[in-house]
Amino acid sequence: MVKIFSAKVVIFSQKCCIFAEKFLAMNLLVIVGPTATGKTAVATRVAARLGGEIISGDSRQVYRGMDIGTGKDLSEYVVDGVKIPYHLIDIAPAGYKYNLYMFQRDFNNAYRDIVARGKQPVLCGGTGLYVEAVLGGYQLLEVPVNESLRSEVESLDNEQLKARLLSYPKYKPHNVTDFANRRRLVRAIEIEDYYTNNQAHGIDVPKIEPVIFGIDIPRDLRRERITARLDKRLDEGMVDEVRGLIESGVKPEDLIYYGLEYKYVTKYLIGELEYAEMRTLLEISIHQFAKRQMTWFRGMERRGYKIVWIDGILGVEERVNQVLEFFLKKSDKTFGG
Repeated sequence: MVKIFSAKVVIFSQKCCIFAEKFLAMNLLVIVGPTATGKTAVATRVAARLGGEIISGDSRQVYRGMDIGTGKDLSEYVVDGVKIPYHLIDIAPAGYKYNLYMFQRDFNNAYRDIVARGKQPVLCGGTGLYVEAVLGGYQLLEVPVNESLRSEVESLDNEQLKARLLSYPKYKPHNVTDFANRRRLVRAIEIEDYYTNNQAHGIDVPKIEPVIFGIDIPRDLRRERITARLDKRLDEGMVDEVRGLIESGVKPEDLIYYGLEYKYVTKYLIGELEYAEMRTLLEISIHQFAKRQMTWFRGMERRGYKIVWIDGILGVEERVNQVLEFFLKKSDKTFGG
């Protein structure tokens, strides 16, 4: 089996040399799935076999110093002693408000750079909105701060803010975090107001025909992995990581804004939660997050995206081989092989 795949990879590499620009422009290899399913391990090994590079599709791994809580697992980016190049990780300081527009812009820059050098781009991540935005070529605007609008809604409570947001006729709640707290509500209103009053010119996006793989495991196993991983991260110093961010000057409210690990650990550190309560609430939230991730990816299928699902119970190499086999067959059909 390994020899067969090795031969295919050689053939694939030869095709890349001949058809690089045309082939890579048509084939972005995408690996998605809920948290704790082993996406990164598969993506890095696939990239290693194809001579490719990873583009992260995670909304929080862009931040420097937020390593344990976001699960960057940078050790996974070394395969058989070879470092796999990655993009859109550690590109913004903690406390910054990175957004969907910035991701689409930065993804397109990374994608074009990888393709121009004749390498295979592999998009890997669990932030469904970010992934779909680049695959669907969303036309987005860079939305500036609107101080007058913020002053206008300052007196509204959260329920009134939510009603204001939902009153925009074209608003679609792409992400439930729009309603997570007051700051997000105000920003969502600001964005929707800007879109209502300005014509979207968007970013010059490349034409992408993705080959999308999803990795999933049974719900009970996923829950076990999430719980085990949470305890491991706590043992590895996740609380100290968040404490260090606060001591470096990152505001607690900015960390809470990021949600999940940074929300609950910060609340523990500022005295709003006891440790046991923090851990319990965080575990519940991560389980709910994983469920929302799967809901998003199933929604993508209903919206016309074909996702080839890989059984996450299989060993890493078997999962890698399944991805390669399907992807290379797709490549053969593309080129009449």
